[in-house]
Amino acid sequence: MLAVEMIRRGARRFADRPAVYVGDVTLTYREVDEAANQLARALLARGVATGDHVALLVGNGQWSVPLDFACVKAGIVRVPLNARLSLVEHERMLVETGARWLIHAAPLLDVATALVERVPGLIGVGLAGPGVDGADLLADARGQSREDPEVALSEDDPLLALYTSGTTGTLKAVVHTQGSYAAIATNILANLVSPDRESVMLHAASLIHASGTFVLPYWLRGGATAILERFEPREFLAAIARYRVTEINLVPTMIAMLLATPGVEDADVSSLRRVIYGASPMPRPVLERAIRTWGPIFTQYYGQTEAPLAVTVLDREDHLDETLWGSCGFPSVDAEVRLVDEDGAIVAPGEIGEIQVRAPFTMAGYYRADELNAAMRTDDGWLRTRDMGRRDERGYVYLVDRRSDMIVTGGYNVYPREVEDALLEHPAVAECAVVAAPDPTWVEAVVAFVVLAPGARASEDDLRAAVRERLAGYKVPRRVEFVSEIPKSAVGKVLRRALRDPLWAAQ
Repeated sequence: MLAVEMIRRGARRFADRPAVYVGDVTLTYREVDEAANQLARALLARGVATGDHVALLVGNGQWSVPLDFACVKAGIVRVPLNARLSLVEHERMLVETGARWLIHAAPLLDVATALVERVPGLIGVGLAGPGVDGADLLADARGQSREDPEVALSEDDPLLALYTSGTTGTLKAVVHTQGSYAAIATNILANLVSPDRESVMLHAASLIHASGTFVLPYWLRGGATAILERFEPREFLAAIARYRVTEINLVPTMIAMLLATPGVEDADVSSLRRVIYGASPMPRPVLERAIRTWGPIFTQYYGQTEAPLAVTVLDREDHLDETLWGSCGFPSVDAEVRLVDEDGAIVAPGEIGEIQVRAPFTMAGYYRADELNAAMRTDDGWLRTRDMGRRDERGYVYLVDRRSDMIVTGGYNVYPREVEDALLEHPAVAECAVVAAPDPTWVEAVVAFVVLAPGARASEDDLRAAVRERLAGYKVPRRVEFVSEIPKSAVGKVLRRALRDPLWAAQ
């Protein structure tokens, strides 16, 4: 199955149903599909060829879905750029992928102009406004035919080169194809949601990441996509009522922000049927309050850009068992999951090993990174996640940490996640992150960065004592740093490197 054929199926079946809500605008399936056809034809008319890389700097908005679908239909490989990244990072992405075209939203004209100046041969085209070259792709599209361009494509044709630093710590482009992206949609439908014609998912996180993978599954089932330009807790809660939202997908940080919003208990979320979360660990106190506030409607997934979206799932029924709240779930129905030791042998239940996955939704590979691709695949075809975990007797998986984040202190292995979990049990701790610092005696020392809850008080000794009650002595932080915030990525993941690197800079 090809992703482009999934788009065509939804358009034929649900032509007159609402597909996209943005502010006061409602687009039907037919309107989205025809806009995608026109945008695809406009791109092809400009000389963009099937297989070309086109960078997108557009954010969430009315034309997000039609533009994505246009690229899929034209056989164009889209390279999404996150506006929160630096010019240097964007420049590197453009150069590495060989993108000659940059489609940008009008508010990002200054950024696009700077990139065009830095990258020789780059052409900046506006979307719903003049671009660096003075042109507006949307205006060009209005003069094109509304018929599908019917570009010949295969399952192996790439459609997405999405940058991530996840498993290796350095930026690289994950490539997904027409086939693997279709498999991602199937994976979501088989494991996370089962939308119908009355379903509406609300998106406030960037559509270029996990949130955007839900668009196609809803499109296939006749559901709708409601889009907010940004995440602002009050606006988000109001949008749930306004669009009668049935499902939301958030990272734990966003859920915590919603729960801290005054009046959250009185917000109208009566239409909400499911809250899906992932991308980073869920603090138990946040989950407890969320269930008290909204009820037992939570589902967790574990995956990564290299294998989206759901490698494992902790579904709503699993959440009724509090002993499973520390788990990231049971393997998805369309994924094989194994945990292995350094020699590639399967570890016994309860033992820690690297999580590996084999599934149709895994990436084709990193773009132009043969050596890294070889390191990320085993000889028998499994994808190495570089995440460490353990499995219980029933098969539920528990994340321990990334291999690269492991701390070796005095010859003992310490996984930051277990120390963070112990710290979060203390009522004064709102957020925390644990990293390794250089130590003349132990080589590496455990250091904790802690954000206290509003109005709460706790000393370094208090928190170290709390960890000592739960964990071995060598896992207790040698130092606790109190900070106002924990650095996070654009999708809400804790950036341990931002805390760790300054500690090692003098070494």
